[in-house]
Amino acid sequence: MPTVGVKRDLLFKALGKTYTDDEFQKLCFEFGLELDEITTEKQMITKEQGQVEAAKDASEEIIYRIDIPANRYDLLCLEGLVMGLQVFLGKIPFPRFTKVAPAAKGAAPEKLIVTKATGQIRPFAVAAVLRNISFTKDSYDSFIDLQDKLHQNICRKRTLVAIGTHDLDTLKGPFTFDAKPPKDIRFVPLNQEKPMTGDELMEFYSTHAQLKAYLPIIRDSPVYPVIYDSNGVVLSLPPIINGDHSKINLNTKNVFIECTATDLTKARVVLDTLVCMFSVHCAKPYTVEYCDVVSATGETHQYPDLQFRRETISVAKTNAIIGIDEPAEQMAKLLNRLLPTRQTGPDTLEVEVPPTRHDMLHACDIYEDVAIAYGYNRVPKTLPAKMHIAKQYPLNKLTEQLREQIAQAGFTEGLTFTLCARDDIGAKMNAKIEQLPAVHIANPKTLEFQVVRTTLIPGLLKTLAANRKMPLPLKLFEVSDVVLADAKAEVGAKNERRVCAVNCNKTAGFEVVHGLLDRVMQLLEVPWDKTSGYYLEACDDPAYFPGRCASVLYKGTPIGRIGVLHPTVLQAFEITTPCSVVEFNMEYFV
Repeated sequence: MPTVGVKRDLLFKALGKTYTDDEFQKLCFEFGLELDEITTEKQMITKEQGQVEAAKDASEEIIYRIDIPANRYDLLCLEGLVMGLQVFLGKIPFPRFTKVAPAAKGAAPEKLIVTKATGQIRPFAVAAVLRNISFTKDSYDSFIDLQDKLHQNICRKRTLVAIGTHDLDTLKGPFTFDAKPPKDIRFVPLNQEKPMTGDELMEFYSTHAQLKAYLPIIRDSPVYPVIYDSNGVVLSLPPIINGDHSKINLNTKNVFIECTATDLTKARVVLDTLVCMFSVHCAKPYTVEYCDVVSATGETHQYPDLQFRRETISVAKTNAIIGIDEPAEQMAKLLNRLLPTRQTGPDTLEVEVPPTRHDMLHACDIYEDVAIAYGYNRVPKTLPAKMHIAKQYPLNKLTEQLREQIAQAGFTEGLTFTLCARDDIGAKMNAKIEQLPAVHIANPKTLEFQVVRTTLIPGLLKTLAANRKMPLPLKLFEVSDVVLADAKAEVGAKNERRVCAVNCNKTAGFEVVHGLLDRVMQLLEVPWDKTSGYYLEACDDPAYFPGRCASVLYKGTPIGRIGVLHPTVLQAFEITTPCSVVEFNMEYFV
């Protein structure tokens, strides 16, 4: 859930009323938000850096840090927050956002031409103009901060969408969105003084605290996306950085906004959100000048969309789902606090979904807004219409029962990470990771969490290694899920609940884990029988000592392994004493 920080005094001035902290917290709750923290810039810097000296020049102005639902992109800045709260409080009607043609007589709209070459790396683009906008220091900071919030949220760290904002008066259209080899791109990046090629830019920003995270998005591509005007002036190299030539400042009056993307829908959402929030600062509020975007196929589209979509809901169904009993007229009045609504019949309401509410995907989303406007605390508590007898999920019930019994057998339970390194289930277990049905993490944050575990053994061995100073014997167990890649499964993988136990002592103590297996089977009422029960069969497994490994079979089906671990496995996990282990799939017994 993203958090937005707004200056308290600035917020109250925009709302036209001063609240106490408790009153504002209550207002946030009624609106579906949460006041997370009341702080200052000085306190935040001290908390982040742990040094009072670093914050000596910081402001002590009160800042409200508010938790915003991840789907409410329109509330990620002061302008959107104020707009939403004022509509909710009934101070203003819902704004009518409109796209307009250029005001100058005979002027053509700005044009952005997308070339076919962009299809190799970033094929989509949208654009708009905020004309005659007036920035203050606070609104300018809010404009930049909203772009950053959107980049981290819906834009998925610029992988899906990258936003570029430019001073239109320093440029000359039409604009071209192209893809060129890095050596053919040369411009002065934002806040720099000397021009750089694409390759030089990658090298220069490879150590930059913020921008280095975005370099891998395009670095290995033979071409880089680039936007330039009719004079050849480079506006930006998305998704990395804008050009210094067209940077905006407090004196900028006309802002050209371009969004390049790998997902056109996300680009449209981002553009709508950005222009709707800051069109309030234009000379004619809530108007946005559209741009013509010529796609690679030659088709021309006008952006932004700024569409008000109409949805019809049933009053009776809404009441039934929420658990209230409001007449249509009153429900329309409630819903108008969040969305433009009018009554169209005794049981129907027509709701206009504005371009700021792209989170509205289904009638259920409208029901939720009705509940927010009504007040969750006012919804009456009722008993269910029917009696329901709950019962525990059988697999979880058996898991809890086995945990208790294995603990009573003298083993200590461990709870280990579901994610692990590739080597933990591969090389350290004398196996090849390529031959394992492992689910790999696409963008692992650390080397310790690269794949989802396919066995519980590495986690318990790591636990043993961390506790090797404890007196022997060390007997650990875990009853948890592993994840195995499965092409037949709907999501390409399946969970499997397993029991795993390790005995670590001066001698391997195979009889200890064998005895535990027999005890578990006794509790499950599974006989020692090749036809209807379980039995052991010798097998070879590189993770186990040769001749000291057996497969656990249930009704002729292999369900696990039991044996003495190979010395190289123990050495890989920095364990110096012998270990025996048993691991089997318990889902067969549910």
